[in-house]
Amino acid sequence: MLPGYVPVVVVGGGNAALCAALSCAEHGQQVLVLERAPEEESGGNTRFTAGGIKCVYDGVEDLRTLMPDLTDSEIATADFGTHPEGRYYDDMARETQHRADPDLLEVLVTRSRDTIRWMRDQGGVRFAPMFNRQAFKVNGRFRFWGGLTVEAWGGGPGLVAALQKAAADRGIRIAFEARAVGLIADDEGVKGVRVRHEGKTVDLRARSVVLAAGGFQANTEWRTRYLGPGWELAKVRGTRFNTGDGIRMALDVGAMPTGNWSGCHSVGWDRNASEFGDLAVGDNFQKHSYPFGILLNANGERFVDEGADVFSYTYSRYGRVILAQPGQFAWQVFDRKAQPYLRDEYRHRRATRVRADTLEELVQKLEDVDPVRALATIKAFNAATPAEPAFDPNVKDGRRTSGLAIAKSNWANPIDEPPFEAYAVTCGITFTFGGVKIDTQARVIDTDGKVIPGLHAAGEMVGGLYYFGYPSGSGLMSGAVFGRIAGQTAARHAAA
Repeated sequence: MLPGYVPVVVVGGGNAALCAALSCAEHGQQVLVLERAPEEESGGNTRFTAGGIKCVYDGVEDLRTLMPDLTDSEIATADFGTHPEGRYYDDMARETQHRADPDLLEVLVTRSRDTIRWMRDQGGVRFAPMFNRQAFKVNGRFRFWGGLTVEAWGGGPGLVAALQKAAADRGIRIAFEARAVGLIADDEGVKGVRVRHEGKTVDLRARSVVLAAGGFQANTEWRTRYLGPGWELAKVRGTRFNTGDGIRMALDVGAMPTGNWSGCHSVGWDRNASEFGDLAVGDNFQKHSYPFGILLNANGERFVDEGADVFSYTYSRYGRVILAQPGQFAWQVFDRKAQPYLRDEYRHRRATRVRADTLEELVQKLEDVDPVRALATIKAFNAATPAEPAFDPNVKDGRRTSGLAIAKSNWANPIDEPPFEAYAVTCGITFTFGGVKIDTQARVIDTDGKVIPGLHAAGEMVGGLYYFGYPSGSGLMSGAVFGRIAGQTAARHAAA
């Protein structure tokens, strides 16, 4: 049974929500977390991620502070480089076409290093280098790229488990299968939450409410309304519970909608994946090694520059491109040379793959693809690949095709060494970019530009940070940064 009153209520159960709850407790306030999902599916989208977190660091000593388990051997065989604030700004500016809210962006970047250390200090939250996902071993040495070096131990499920344990250790209650359906508000601000729990709808009074309930990617009707026709056909990478409840509740009390409401994070996702995320598979339906092969649509044609950049800067846009193809699918094609660089998800038993010893045989196995045009496309691609410079999977190597209508700008190796493999992908939507407006203290702003007293927000339901594209790993970081701030601000308001 839920209490009738608690000083602070957090709506949501993922990374942003749990960071908000921990921060609130750290600042002396009792807090209750409302998680719509049952316990076995709890954790929001966080539970479905690989756990990569993009943070500022100045070198290996910074990383050693964050990851004390980092060994001398790992350090000796890896080039971790640096990820300074300036590069973080540049990545966000480029991927969002300079539209990211500058005030929120400054908070994200400048607070990232301190926040990830704070997460580590919560107890049980551990981090590790992203070997093999963000660094390949070439000539005996790993070299990290893409501005993403750190992942949570155990991926997204490990991060959720660690944050839930930290919450339990601090006496924070998480109420599962507790769906917030509305906010209790008057002219003085938000005073609580209306909750459906154990078959009953009850009013839960509170001094502060933090909304961290994700985007609307699992809401088919909203996807079609805001993202456009065809988006009802996309598969949902993560939780089935992110249907926009938090956004709707905030808008109902006058919150300002902001951000890229027609935009989203979407990727190449296994064509035969389930309609929503499957916790037994996790993030293994994703297929992010396309820079080392080519993509063919139903017409047997290439339709995108697979080597425009490292996948960290293109993968969140290419799902939309795949959705626009005939039949909403494509095949990723690789030869033997590329196969050592395919990520672990390509070896998952549920991957939709075909294999052949000749290209002629391979194209016949590409379901729903014109085999004659597919073979011609592969041969034309092979003829357009350069002899030099040397292939290097860790950098944009400048191996660019010549004479093709759609160039491949890097990693353009001919597909000519058997065995050949192909993987069927469609569009998998991760989260939506539109949401509610907050200030730098994570307070929700209304349509008159004023703070709504007692209402705070964090995570994927915050608008204004992402437009068009997304640098890999920045989502978990922004959820943690603004979740931590929201918890502190909510605690302060509750104590006033």
